[in-house]
Amino acid sequence: MRTALSMQGHEAALLRLAALTPLAPATLSALSAAVAQAQPVRARRELLSEGRAIEAPRLLVRGWAARVRQLPDGRRQFLNFLVPGDVIGLSDVPRALSTATVIAVTDVMVATPPEASDLPDLAVAYSLARALDEAQLLAQIVRLGRLNAQERIADLLLELYERLTQNGLARGNAFDVPLTQEILADALGLTSVHVNRMVQQARRDGDLQWKGGRVTLTDPVALAQKIGRQPPRVQEPAATM
Repeated sequence: MRTALSMQGHEAALLRLAALTPLAPATLSALSAAVAQAQPVRARRELLSEGRAIEAPRLLVRGWAARVRQLPDGRRQFLNFLVPGDVIGLSDVPRALSTATVIAVTDVMVATPPEASDLPDLAVAYSLARALDEAQLLAQIVRLGRLNAQERIADLLLELYERLTQNGLARGNAFDVPLTQEILADALGLTSVHVNRMVQQARRDGDLQWKGGRVTLTDPVALAQKIGRQPPRVQEPAATM
């Protein structure tokens, strides 16, 4: 579907939701109308604040955000990263409170997603999005608890590659990663120096190239086999006739 929306570079959000489940033309139109009203938020601003009410969910249309927990002494843990097509603050809990702070890592565009009450296919997409979000958080627990430093970096980059392929922002085996080594360190439980050392090792091993914020995975399948990564699955495949 090519519309004025796609000409503005906002199609990634639609591609991601449509990749989760087939969406009817009426649903795509509702999403397009919502995305057309997206508003900018500057980098480092909070989209949600831990312990505060979620006034409305938000659809990330452009840019990167992240869930983060910050300790009283200033230490922080990035829980996961959010890319275009992710819906922030979806909850079935009445008067829901945010369980983590969500910050804009880059300048972002966010929109209020359509209600799914009259769009059953969109309700399915939202349910799958929540399930994948949970799967990614569980993967982060395993990443921090059982993987070594080299495996942590590879596993996170493979996850981002999978997700950015889904929303059309990966080209071939290459994708942009607007994350500093400090942010990566706070996501992976490492120091910035150790992250730099492990990235250099991955380069020497021929696993990746990383230049100017753009990552190229030499062979994503081989890298996944090397570290034992399995992409998350939250739904049985449809039966075929």
